[in-house]
Amino acid sequence: MRNFLRSIATRTPELRLAVRVTIAALLAFALAKLLGFAHGYWAVITAIIVMQTSVGGSMKAAVDRLLGTMAGALYGAVVALLVPHGTSGELASAMVAAILPLALLAAIKPGFKVAPVTAFIVLVPLSGAAAPPLTYALERIFEISIGSVVGLATALLVLPARAHHNLARLAAKAADLNAELMVSLFEGLTSDAGRPGLRAQHAAIRKALAQADAAVEEAVRERKSWLTDSPDPEPLVRSLYRLRHDLVMVGRATAKPLPDVLAPRLSPRLLGVRDAGSTLLRAMAEALHTRQAAPSLERLENALRDYVAEMDAVWKDEATHALAAEDAGRIFTLRFALDQMIQDCRDLADRINELAGAKSVGG
Repeated sequence: MRNFLRSIATRTPELRLAVRVTIAALLAFALAKLLGFAHGYWAVITAIIVMQTSVGGSMKAAVDRLLGTMAGALYGAVVALLVPHGTSGELASAMVAAILPLALLAAIKPGFKVAPVTAFIVLVPLSGAAAPPLTYALERIFEISIGSVVGLATALLVLPARAHHNLARLAAKAADLNAELMVSLFEGLTSDAGRPGLRAQHAAIRKALAQADAAVEEAVRERKSWLTDSPDPEPLVRSLYRLRHDLVMVGRATAKPLPDVLAPRLSPRLLGVRDAGSTLLRAMAEALHTRQAAPSLERLENALRDYVAEMDAVWKDEATHALAAEDAGRIFTLRFALDQMIQDCRDLADRINELAGAKSVGG
């Protein structure tokens, strides 16, 4: 029971969403009844569908639901009035006329994916619905408008969740995962046992970045609607993508242990880079969570400087001249990848500081 309560306590965003969904459903139902709709379930269903994890997401869901419903209801009513559908054969023909064009529209513009469903419901109304097709279509539009308005108002006013907060949380998750990946990658320099967990780690990072991409779209929508003064969210996600690409390069260069002639001198320096880099990424994740200023890169810069100095010294040794071309190439690739990584860490730090600055202004 204690573990269950602890698990629930870590699900604050999900709990807030559940509360918003419930409140929106109840308000939509009450308003539909107040306005005289027999059941009000279309308003309730719409309010539930509209409620997303952020205000930006709710705005898109509300617009898509409303436009899709209007297109489907009105077109379905026209087909119901013009195309006979009294028999099963006629109904099949009417369904083709109603669904095919709207399905094509939905395939081209996914925001209209509800249109074919609505057209079918208007063409073949639920049991007990005896109103003429156009009247039935207009009632559906009004009900769904109620649900959309209630859902959007609830998203704005009840425990509102801004997309840029969600984006910061997902960016923090990606930074944390990159820190873990960095530790795993460097294991290849000291062990030839392989790194079986890498596939799962890369998959987790890809998932976090995909979720961050979706949050960017919602955050951009909020910015265009003047609901936030947070900075442009796209550069933050671009920085995270570049950082992941840097670590992919690091992974290729660390796939095998260092040659014996290099390991005694370079391994300690590289482990210092690993520790400094993973610590920095975890600190960046914490800064994103709290929307505070980015941590200093000084420790990583010093560790990388020490590694480069040692590598230059080792390379002057005659013993290294006999290295295989493949090993020499890996070492220089690693140096390039680490140089690129620290540049992208600086860029990520700038993006974190932009978020922290927006919070201090009122974001």
